[in-house]
Amino acid sequence: MCAFAVGRIWRAFGLQPHRVETWKLSKDPLFVDEVRDVVGLYLAPPERAVVLCVDEKSQIQALDRTAPILPMRPGLPVRQTHDYKRAGTSSLYAALDITSGRVISALRQRHRAIEFKRLLVQIDAEVPDDLQVHLVLDNASTHKTPAIKRWLASHPRFVLHFTPTSSSWLNLVERWFSELTTKKLQRGAHRSVPALNKDIRDWINTWNDDPKPYGWTKTADQILDSISRYCTQQLSSTN
Repeated sequence: MCAFAVGRIWRAFGLQPHRVETWKLSKDPLFVDEVRDVVGLYLAPPERAVVLCVDEKSQIQALDRTAPILPMRPGLPVRQTHDYKRAGTSSLYAALDITSGRVISALRQRHRAIEFKRLLVQIDAEVPDDLQVHLVLDNASTHKTPAIKRWLASHPRFVLHFTPTSSSWLNLVERWFSELTTKKLQRGAHRSVPALNKDIRDWINTWNDDPKPYGWTKTADQILDSISRYCTQQLSSTN
């Protein structure tokens, strides 16, 4: 059978055998409890408190294309070379307020516990003293060092809510990182880390001038039921 006929049959039946998708299920023993905790926080934030989704976008590369980016023209998209020159990296710490959509941010050269502690100090300074601070974040070791635990113990208004392992989709700041990537970083060219940092800061300032909070709609039960159905389907398909 010729390739043309095979392609016609695939299109007729909606077949796409070339496609491959990835999947991963969390093995966190506290998965159910942590999903309920975080989603409950999204759907019913506590009074007299601010809820911040925190994470690090590490190793953002300052990339300069080997030739100038060609602008959009009628019938042609923006074009850029596939190769580039590396000029260093930067790490972005961000805390997204789920109610207002504003972002507290900091750019650092490295991403260690000491940088995370500096972010906590910054959050403590920017959030009014009469509010509790609930942080949604992952289980990275830099979030649980003795120094971090001591700092949290001396700042009791901070309450940590950990997402399950392999569940970054549960942290709303990841959606904001995605917008930063698609709307700024993928289209940019930077000859140095300072130039990269300036572009990121300018984009964040523009965002904070007119922030747009992300709405969370699914309940914990809906999420857990969906995962249960998916696992059941996968098990039945392998038998």
